[in-house]
Amino acid sequence: MELDSALTIPPTPPRNLFPLTWVNLSGNLILAYQSLGVVYGDLSTSPLYVYTSTLIGNLEDHQNEEAIFGACSLIFWTLTLIPLCKYVFILLAADDNGEGGTFALYSLLCRHANFSLLPNQQASDEELSAYRYGPSTHSNVSLLKRFLEKQKRPRTGLLIVVLFGSSMVIGDGVLTSAIAVMSSLPGLQYSGKKLTKGALLLLACVILISLFALQHIGTHKVAFMFAPIVMLWLISIFCVGLYNIIHWNPKVVSAIYPYYIIKFFRETGRDGWISLGGILLSITGTEAMYADLGHFTAVSIRLAFVFAIYPCLVVQYMGQAAFLSRNLHSIPNSFFESIPDPVFWPIFVVATLSAVVGSQATITATFSVIKQCHALGCFPRVKIVHTSKHIYGQIYIPEINWMLMILTLSITIGFQDTTLIGNAYGLATATLMFITTFLVALVITFVWQKSIWISGMFLLFFGIIEGAYLSAALMKVPQGGWVPLVLSFIFMMIMYIWHYGMRLKYNFDMHNKVPLQWLLGLGPSLGIVRVPGIGLIYTELATGIPAIFSHFVTNLPAFHKVLVFICVKSVPVPYVSSDERFVVGRVCPRPYRMYRCIVRYGYKDIQRDDGDFENQLIQSLAEFIHMEAGEPEFCSSEGSFDGRMMVTRLSSIQSGSTIIATEIEDCSESSSVQSSKSSALLSLRSVYDDENPPVRKQHIRFHLPANRIMDSAIQEELMDLIVAKEAGFAYIMGHSYVKARRSSSCFKKFVIDVGYTFLRKNCRGPSVDLNIPHINLIEVGMIYYV
Repeated sequence: MELDSALTIPPTPPRNLFPLTWVNLSGNLILAYQSLGVVYGDLSTSPLYVYTSTLIGNLEDHQNEEAIFGACSLIFWTLTLIPLCKYVFILLAADDNGEGGTFALYSLLCRHANFSLLPNQQASDEELSAYRYGPSTHSNVSLLKRFLEKQKRPRTGLLIVVLFGSSMVIGDGVLTSAIAVMSSLPGLQYSGKKLTKGALLLLACVILISLFALQHIGTHKVAFMFAPIVMLWLISIFCVGLYNIIHWNPKVVSAIYPYYIIKFFRETGRDGWISLGGILLSITGTEAMYADLGHFTAVSIRLAFVFAIYPCLVVQYMGQAAFLSRNLHSIPNSFFESIPDPVFWPIFVVATLSAVVGSQATITATFSVIKQCHALGCFPRVKIVHTSKHIYGQIYIPEINWMLMILTLSITIGFQDTTLIGNAYGLATATLMFITTFLVALVITFVWQKSIWISGMFLLFFGIIEGAYLSAALMKVPQGGWVPLVLSFIFMMIMYIWHYGMRLKYNFDMHNKVPLQWLLGLGPSLGIVRVPGIGLIYTELATGIPAIFSHFVTNLPAFHKVLVFICVKSVPVPYVSSDERFVVGRVCPRPYRMYRCIVRYGYKDIQRDDGDFENQLIQSLAEFIHMEAGEPEFCSSEGSFDGRMMVTRLSSIQSGSTIIATEIEDCSESSSVQSSKSSALLSLRSVYDDENPPVRKQHIRFHLPANRIMDSAIQEELMDLIVAKEAGFAYIMGHSYVKARRSSSCFKKFVIDVGYTFLRKNCRGPSVDLNIPHINLIEVGMIYYV
């Protein structure tokens, strides 16, 4: 299948990015301020529990000034090398047209090379202007790419790695809420009346339930509170840290020298190495800088980290180290005991609010990851509610929200200890960072087209650092570290089983397509009565005729005058321009009135949320008929058929209308019906309310322009399209039952007959997922033996 390259529009910048110039510096500064509450809520609250998680346990026999200075030096260099050097200066440049995250890296690799295993993502269909990177020219890169493209096992392994990383993000969403809220409450123990451990646990559960119960209102309604809270929190911890440095031990500034790290490991040995799992908590939330890139710009995120987050965290950690070097008995509650008494309660309130803000950011990030997995065919269909009309990434998924709440409450009640939760959190963070480093190394080679040696040095340098943290975190698997592994395994199995079942179903459709010769042999009438209307046949096939069509024709005596095979396709880019959304072609010669339309959505796009899908489809079909008439070589005569497809651009339709529409009706109580003709093409049939009625309805009517000269065959085809549209739409979908063959292995039978069947029965149906009107839906039952 080919696209008409002449119709490809010039590349356009991502929709939500400012041009990176000094003219819009003020815009980037505003975004940097807003990013404090959305991106850095988790990272900025890490001082609540880092020293406690590091120095309690294995280092209880090494609690002295040298060990504290060594831990402070480790924290400083960890913040400098990973968040600052790796993420701020390198990883933020590896965006997928302004989007970040694990799936953004995977989409870059799949788009640049044929690494994808996902069904319905043939590279020949995806010549989009959003694809910024061209083919690699380096000889070694080309050889390696060809080797990986031919081998299925490495590509399967790459998909598993990506799914595992995405599962770790979901695990982060569970653990962040638990540890953040639990770490902010011990300050209540310093009130006049100390609370029991059970009372603190009950209060934590109430806060968590309230947090998840408020998710449905949308983050945009409370986002204005986030940045001020985090800003106040940063100012507070900076001032407290600076006070502690000056008041308790100014010598702590010398801890920036790496010599203290050498002394730390020389004195603590294996116990010091295991304590790296606690040091790792100082950079939890760093992945959000890259995952939330789509909401901001790389410049704004860099500005916020370099000029606000990094200096405030460094000063706070040094201040805590200075306080602990003189108060070793305060290690179990290092942060709250280091706060001066006059400002304790204000900072405690700000700390609790900041912990909630940090939890909110990771929950929202979890929703985004689930949506990306769902869009690329790696997660069962779930209800996705877009809570903002302006910010596409702000979504709410009810099923995932309540599942996260149950898991978070289970972790909080089960562990009741921030140290154990910290062990689990550290393992999830280390694993996710290591996976990201591996994927970025591939991007450096295959997308940026740099030398393999540069990619290898990047992987070796950061891989050794993060590998050390990961190995230390793995040592704590029995002490809570098993939680993210179990959660990730469960979610990864759900993702892979769904993907595996979808891929087998797609392969069955590919091998059981209806031969075109059989359809041509029926003649234009298909051997049955053609009734008025447009039949939209939904299929996952981008080529050929699906088996449900022959099944439908065999069992029903009539079919619609105009048939359109609809293939809704998720492509590995964040957004698809409306000018490139529809790819239209013919299935049969002109008298059959049968078309194919591939509808392309990016993994961040809102599918059919505006209700204008049918009108845009008719626009695209009309423009295709018009463009086809202007290119005689595009389609052969009626006796033969080429089958090529072309992109129909809605913007070009408005400049040269083929079908003109419209009536506007004011439906107020006292007004009469008024209609006026407009030169605009196909508007959405909409109803909208102002602050004061009346309500205005826009009814769509179609007719051919009288002042336009066109071929009689084209005019007849357009008239048939108009008449069919006025008769209405019918939506035909397959209601499939996927079963394993009797000759299949026991493992395959279990995965398909039990796992995939269970997921399919308990997720949303495809008709609901595509917002298809139930009253016009026709389902064709079929059994797939895979």
